[in-house]
Amino acid sequence: MENSKVHSQYTLALQATTHCLTGCGIGDIVGVIIGTLLGLPYISRIIVGVLLGFIFGFLLGILPLVRTRISYMQAARIVLTTELLSILVMEAAEATTELVFPGMRRLGLLHIRYWIGLFIALIAGFIVAFPVNLLLVKRGIRHHH
Repeated sequence: MENSKVHSQYTLALQATTHCLTGCGIGDIVGVIIGTLLGLPYISRIIVGVLLGFIFGFLLGILPLVRTRISYMQAARIVLTTELLSILVMEAAEATTELVFPGMRRLGLLHIRYWIGLFIALIAGFIVAFPVNLLLVKRGIRHHH
């Protein structure tokens, strides 16, 4: 395989993973803030974050497609096919990291260690989702952004 094709595949996988991270990250942060403000237990906050991560990741995948005049239903099918596995893997890694990171359960949003833990969770999500996206790109499943 020529170098430019490999480079292109890695670039597309990197873009797809970064795109996924943006949606998941926004959802996780908004979910944790909402969960904290509502006084939800820690596990419930993570669940809200994961659900919002799916929603934001899905919306960020649909919007560029709809702008190209693709119908919402068609865009939703494309995103489900191309983004779902990446979002699942990323959210699982993030939630697991948040559960095991020392002190995150006790720390509030105003504590720096909480944000360090969240940042590490996002990095973990990126690390596990990148190979998934690379595999999808190599199989021709990823769409171009």
